[in-house]
This record gives sequence, C-alpha cells and structure tokens, in this order.
Amino acid sequence: MLAVAGLFPWQIAPHDPYAADLYTRLSQPAWQEGGSSDHLLGVDHLGRDVLSRVIHGARVSLVIAVVVVAISGTVGTVLGMVAGYYGSWTDDIIMRIVEIKLAMPLLLVAMIAAMVFGQSFGLLVGVLAFWSWTGFARQVRTEVLHLRSREYVMAAKISGASTARIFFRHLLPGVINVVIVLATLLVGSLILTESVLSFLGAGVPPPRPAWGSMIAEGREFLSIAWWIATVPGAAIFLTVLGFNFMGDWLRDYWDPRLRQAR
Repeated sequence: MLAVAGLFPWQIAPHDPYAADLYTRLSQPAWQEGGSSDHLLGVDHLGRDVLSRVIHGARVSLVIAVVVVAISGTVGTVLGMVAGYYGSWTDDIIMRIVEIKLAMPLLLVAMIAAMVFGQSFGLLVGVLAFWSWTGFARQVRTEVLHLRSREYVMAAKISGASTARIFFRHLLPGVINVVIVLATLLVGSLILTESVLSFLGAGVPPPRPAWGSMIAEGREFLSIAWWIATVPGAAIFLTVLGFNFMGDWLRDYWDPRLRQAR
C-alpha cells in the first residue's frame, strides 16, 4: 500500500494536497460527528485534506529513502570492500573516517546546513546519504575480511584475475545479501530521520507535504484537531515497523544458521 501510494499519489489521493478551503478547516474525520465522507481523515487548519497530504507524504518519504539508500549503499559497499580486501593503511584510513563521522551529531549538522544553505530536497538527500554509508562500509568490511581468505578468492588471485573481477565476481556475491538486509532496515531509519528533520524545520521545505512537517503543524491543534498530527504519526509508525519486519525476515531467510535454529 505504501509503495502504491508513493508511486501513484495523484491518481489515488482524493483531493489536491495543496488546495486549501477555509470553509472546511478543522473538519473532523468521517466517522466522528460533523465529519464528511468527502474528507475521510479530516481537514487541517488551512482546509487541506489530511488523507491526500499523507498519501503525497508517502511519495516524499519513499523517494528520499530510495535515493539515499542507493547512494549510501553503493559508496559504503565499495569502501567496505576496499578496506576489507586491501587491509593495512587503506583499512585504517577508511575506518578512521567512519569513526570520525559517527562521532558527529546528524541532527546538529543537518540543522546548521539548513540554516546556511536553506531548506531543499537535494540538501536533505545529500546530508542523509553522507551519514548513511558507514553502516554498509563496516558490515561489508567484516564480511570481506572472511571472504578474502576463501579458496575460490585465492584461486582467482593465483590465476591472474584482475582486482575488479575479484570484487564483482567473487566478493560482491558474498556480501550482497548483507547489503540488501541493511538497505531494508535503513529505509525505515531514514524515513524516521527525515520526519524528525522535517519536524524541526531542517527537512523537506514547505508547502510540499511531508509527514514530519505535518506533525509540526498539527501539534498546536492537538486539543481541538488531533487528527492533523496523529494521522501522519501513525503513518510513520506503521511504515518504519513494516520495513523493520521486512529486514528481520530477510535476515532470517538468508542466514542458514537462523533457519536451522527455527
């Protein structure tokens, strides 16, 4: 449902997410007294349909998550393979960079970047991608440290195979399962992080609908219009929970030791 909503928001959403009708502002959800079936999940303080904005917010979250995972997964996997395969000073340099970056607070850096350069979709993707590759690099490095001493990798070296061939024909197939599981788990984390940044005003710029900014707008109306903040909050909760379940299932499916334990 989330993927369909993210791919076809204009076809699914019942209303324009940017259209405001002050005559219907703060209208309650359809199941409450005074609600209308024309606005199933109610209307916000500016007269915009909450359901339509949540559906379009799904597109924003999915696009950010997919782009960031693609960039950070590629960069982290390559650096992790290089660090694990070559070792020595190459491994030391890459791992020190990882440790330095992990010591920097993401929220603080993102807010400073938004203040200096202004809120933008590209800036948000860049900041999240810059912060997300370290998990791939550390895990892939650990896997490659085990794989590089396997017989088929040693045989490829002896036979004169190029480094690129060893990477993509022998090492990458051994770590791709780990990368996919990490990517699945990272999607949920990225959606949560993007929502927090949008809530704090350092994420997706208005008026584009984003779940975090919708919660920020609705917090002032919790006592009289709880649905403005609660509905996008529930969307974040269910989405992150779903991707975490998917990541756990993929990890169990591809790890033979966990399958045997069950």
